[in-house]
Amino acid sequence: MSATAVPDKDASSQDAPDKGPPRSSGRVSPAQAGGTGANPRRRAARRRRLIALLFILPALLLLGGLVAYPILFTVGRSLFDASGTRFVGAENYTEMFSDPSTLTAIRNSTIWVVIAPALLTGLGLILAVLTEKIRWATAFKLLMFMPMAISFLAAGIIFRVVYEQDPERGVLNAVAVGVHDSFDEGAAFPDARARDGEGLEKRKDGSYRTAKAVGPGQTVNLGLVGVPPKELPKEAKPARGAAAATAGGDELRGVVYVDFTLGGGGKPGRVDPTERGLPRMAVEAVRGGEVVGKATTGADGSYRFTGLKAGEYSVQLPTKNFAEPYQGITWLGPALVTPAIIGAYLWIWTGFAMVLIGAGLSALPRDVMEAARMDGASEGQIFRKITVPLLAPVLTVVFVTLVINVMKVFDLVYIIAPGPVQQEANVLAMQMWLVSFGGGNNQGLGSALGVLLLLLVVPAMAFNIRRFRRSQS
Repeated sequence: MSATAVPDKDASSQDAPDKGPPRSSGRVSPAQAGGTGANPRRRAARRRRLIALLFILPALLLLGGLVAYPILFTVGRSLFDASGTRFVGAENYTEMFSDPSTLTAIRNSTIWVVIAPALLTGLGLILAVLTEKIRWATAFKLLMFMPMAISFLAAGIIFRVVYEQDPERGVLNAVAVGVHDSFDEGAAFPDARARDGEGLEKRKDGSYRTAKAVGPGQTVNLGLVGVPPKELPKEAKPARGAAAATAGGDELRGVVYVDFTLGGGGKPGRVDPTERGLPRMAVEAVRGGEVVGKATTGADGSYRFTGLKAGEYSVQLPTKNFAEPYQGITWLGPALVTPAIIGAYLWIWTGFAMVLIGAGLSALPRDVMEAARMDGASEGQIFRKITVPLLAPVLTVVFVTLVINVMKVFDLVYIIAPGPVQQEANVLAMQMWLVSFGGGNNQGLGSALGVLLLLLVVPAMAFNIRRFRRSQS
């Protein structure tokens, strides 16, 4: 029998073709998906997000409770009537733009936005540049910034006194009266007046004129009352001697005196021994309705006109003798109340603008300025063509921040403006308060004003935020 050959297993395994790795079942093992650390990484990321959310949650709650909810509530409340029970839609907005008080508030708010931020930014820039050139720069900055530490309530009270009409109390009017009186002394005796039936008649323009005609060679004594003895100047002398003097042929003379004797005993219309003259009184000789002579009384009240032609004359005490003394400027009147309040606002916020612009100025590259100086540029050219352009981002931030601030101004207007002219100084924030709580009791209309104020502020805030983000990128 022949033996049958059995194939070798090792040889057959070597000769068999390679069938490749075993087929996958479609499932991915944890090792194939990135190893056993994939799930822990995802869990760690979720944990970090959760921790961040927990830290942010209090701020989000405060933001929602103090900002988002009041805004949404105000928008909703503006669509209801004063009682809050009847839906009126846009009726409050229509009424808002037809109300004269609101239109005045919009006008004044526009004045604030146009004037105050521009002035503050300009003043802050000028002061910041000048401060770099003085020795005590830090002390000056501290002094300028100090008003920011005062509450607006206190600042309003201060400027209410500063703008007081009475020069005895108001600082500005005390200065104004002092400057005015140094050029024009005004009336010496504004309260003086003539006795009835004693030869002087009061005219419509406030002057006094002799009732009867007089002529050259006569002595005409003019007695006045209403002048307290304490208001007589020290140089005033007794008028009796001058009253007894005799006039010449072409001369008209007399005295202007206080027709009152202390302690009694004097006779009206007669110059008694103790009665004193009124110095610095203007006296005029009038003929045919025209002034033909002027004189000023001396220390004893005496006056005289010489070289007069024969005829009939009248002696006149002109109106300027009795004019009210200059009392200064009515700062808190209807015409000036808004500029006056803006002046108080400038006093408070100029330091803020100066410090911020000064910080930007200190960061400017000095080599550019030194190179410009070496090239012969003047300080004015450096300021206009180098300093201002390089400070443009800082100036813009300061300007926009102040625009947002002035749109919300309320307390200074409420405190400084007197009651009778408060409507003339009205702004949107104060109008909103007046309509809602200050007597109007219409919170629907007040909410509409609040929405209007928000819409005006939001663009400026968005512009500021965008600039800040661009500067950080």
